[in-house]
Parts: sequence; C-alpha cells; structure tokens
Amino acid sequence: MIEKALIALIPTCLLLIGAIVMFSRGRSLTTFMQLLGTGSLVLVALAHICEALNVLPWMHWGLQASPGHYLDASAAFLGFVLFPTGYLLEALTKHPAKSRLSPER
Repeated sequence: MIEKALIALIPTCLLLIGAIVMFSRGRSLTTFMQLLGTGSLVLVALAHICEALNVLPWMHWGLQASPGHYLDASAAFLGFVLFPTGYLLEALTKHPAKSRLSPER
C-alpha cells in the first residue's frame, strides 16, 4: 500500500508545483482553485501514506465513519472538483477563441 501511495504522491506534487507557479505569476480565482485542488490531492496521497505507516492511529485510517475516512473523502472531493473546474475556467477566460469565419480587420 505504501508503494501505491508514494507513486500517487509524485504526480500530485508535480501538479502542486505547477499550480504554485501559476498562482505566483497571476493571482486569480481560477489559479487559486487549481492550487487548492492540487493541495487537496496531495493531502489524499499523504493520508494514504499515514494509513500505510499507521501514523496518527487515533484517526482510524481505513474505517468508515472515522476522522481519517472523512479527511480522505473530503480532500478527494475537493481535489477532483476544484482542480478541473479551475483549469477549465482558466482555459475559457484566459484564451478567448478567435472565430475563423469572421474576416480579420
């Protein structure tokens, strides 16, 4: 289990670094959403590492209706909602599409 969690941590950390760079270059709601979303995904990977290593046993990692379960589930929900939403809104607002049908003037 620890191997899978560490493998998941690598791309999420890369996403987090990219989101930090984007947010530092231009602070906007969309870049903040991406930053918060990737931070949540890193939290999911760290929660799985804590579960595998039995860190913070009072969180009862892996059991339903436990603090660890709710932390993991809420972070996953935030990550999978905020990051793609921020990315999509950034793409739609930052780069308006030029119509190829209208003549350039």
